[in-house]
Amino acid sequence: MMVKHLPLRPMQGITEVNEHPRVVEFRSGDEQRLDKFLVGHLPEFSRSRLQSLIREGLVTIDGEPARKSGVMLESGQTIHVTIPETKTDIIQPEQIPLDVIFENTDVLVINKPAGIVVHPAAGHAGGTLVNAVLAHAPDLEGIGGEQRPGVVHRLDKDTSGLLVIAKNDASHRWLVEQFKSRNVEKIYLALVDGKPPTPSGRVEAPIGRSPANRQMMAIVPEGKGRMAVTEYHTAEKFPEHTLLEVHPITGRTHQIRVHMAFLDCPVAADTVYGHRKPT
Repeated sequence: MMVKHLPLRPMQGITEVNEHPRVVEFRSGDEQRLDKFLVGHLPEFSRSRLQSLIREGLVTIDGEPARKSGVMLESGQTIHVTIPETKTDIIQPEQIPLDVIFENTDVLVINKPAGIVVHPAAGHAGGTLVNAVLAHAPDLEGIGGEQRPGVVHRLDKDTSGLLVIAKNDASHRWLVEQFKSRNVEKIYLALVDGKPPTPSGRVEAPIGRSPANRQMMAIVPEGKGRMAVTEYHTAEKFPEHTLLEVHPITGRTHQIRVHMAFLDCPVAADTVYGHRKPT
């Protein structure tokens, strides 16, 4: 396997700001998937960032853009990776108070309050948790992607709870793999309207974009979305509400809210999925 760096500047890591994009050249050995090859030979970058470079057409195989992460490499092929300059002005640090539960050189665990968005998006350019995290730990910029530095999982705006932030690419890769392999147990307390059909249960129903409203998620036919699995157990009963302990086995967008609405016991005060099943 041959490795060549162009231009002559040595690779300094993910936070380096270059005047021009960097191009790295590899020569493939045995057959293997492109994304696995890149993860093995560019360990300072997370898998998600490398996959993003592939999607953006910044990875070529024998001069042709590789649009899919899973393409199989053949022995002797030449791979070029163009690494764009790191932009430092996309997300601005903001001095927003953080409830830090734990922190070391690898991870930052934050108790996210309800009412704050995790990362900037349409309609939320600032005032997000990521803005606050960048002020707390400026070196996070670029880790796992410029739009979501350090983020390995998310919580909805109106959901409170613990959020784990990776402080370097090695911990980001490891944490992403733990969530992907479902080695992380997530437990939520959800106050729902009414009561579920049974005190404890398991919902297995695919979730995808609602055909009626693309801004919402919904239960969709198999093949139209991604399978989602949620387990729940009644923790306490009230006259008009039930407090549930909810275990999302998968991690789909709005999963708990959609599945609870599907059971006709939507999360209390949910203005999007409340009072009706998402279809």
